[in-house]
Amino acid sequence: MTVKDSNGNPLAEGDSVQVIKDLKVKGSSETLKRGTVFKNIRLTDDEEAIECGQGRNTVVLKTCFLKKAVR
Repeated sequence: MTVKDSNGNPLAEGDSVQVIKDLKVKGSSETLKRGTVFKNIRLTDDEEAIECGQGRNTVVLKTCFLKKAVR
């Protein structure tokens, strides 16, 4: 299974990703702003989704809204 970001770059465990569009978080009044960086992502069984930490919470994001961040 190959997980790719919106630009077609492969993603791996522990990579950093950047949000490319403002996203509303379901079940919360919070919005993830464009440009937000998440470090140390975790891959899921679904190749179109990843898990990442946001403070004390874990967020599952679709890869079509992410791009690989430059280290």
